Amino acid sequence: MTVPSALAIASEVTDPEMPMLTLADLGVLREVEEEGRCVRVRITPTYSGCPAMATMRDDLVSRLRSAGYADVRVEVSLSPAWSSDWISERGRRALVEHGVSAPGPAPERTGPVPLSLLPTRREVTCPRCGSGETALVSEYASTACKAQYRCTACLEPFDHVKEH
Repeated sequence: MTVPSALAIASEVTDPEMPMLTLADLGVLREVEEEGRCVRVRITPTYSGCPAMATMRDDLVSRLRSAGYADVRVEVSLSPAWSSDWISERGRRALVEHGVSAPGPAPERTGPVPLSLLPTRREVTCPRCGSGETALVSEYASTACKAQYRCTACLEPFDHVKEH
């Protein structure tokens, strides 16, 4: 019987806030180094202060220890900062299949991020009917990394993963 690699096991762990995505599909799983029965995993939060990081860590440790890895270390890396461009194509399809609008390309930035108190203008497509006729309801949805929109064509509300 073949024992799955630490990378294969870690790649199957799902995001606690968006369980239709694995940490690998979300782009949060950055590196898995395996030496014997010891594993070091590096993850990057979608934004600093993400409350799901502790659960991600605990889920990774639990799954890897259950697979027989004795020493599991999970490190959080803030650099480079996570980008919504790291979401895989499979992950983007899974979001839409579950009624969540996938992010467009992340804005290119050099230097400091400008502060704006106005809503962010985004090109958003309804994941249910495909219409581009949408209206922002709230900059914050079920999680801080998503915004709440409403489709003005089919009238359905939906979350949109923010580009960054």
